[in-house]
Amino acid sequence: MNSLRNRVLLIGHLGAQPETKTFTSGTNMARFSIATTETYKNDKGEKVSETQWHNIVAWGKIALVASKFLDKGKEVAIEGKLVTRNYTDKEGVKRYSTEIVVNELLLIGSKPEEQE
Repeated sequence: MNSLRNRVLLIGHLGAQPETKTFTSGTNMARFSIATTETYKNDKGEKVSETQWHNIVAWGKIALVASKFLDKGKEVAIEGKLVTRNYTDKEGVKRYSTEIVVNELLLIGSKPEEQE
């Protein structure tokens, strides 16, 4: 059961182009967000859609793949783990950020057609 600890699997669409960075050590990093949408019927029988946004971080070879092949709107599947960081902002307030660090990335869909 250890393989199930802190494991996240998501399929969603990119909200924007990945932001990429190469550190002086040569390590590559890519940050992007994906949206997952759940649709259901409420108590009145009305169709309701709820979208959640997830912050994603990829390192190394996966970051290179993300920077080369991912575009806004592209559908992807990711597998990774949740990581929460904390930092102090300019005003001295402690802030928290939860991200999914990618272990595997799979391109599964094409970019949706633009609406005219």
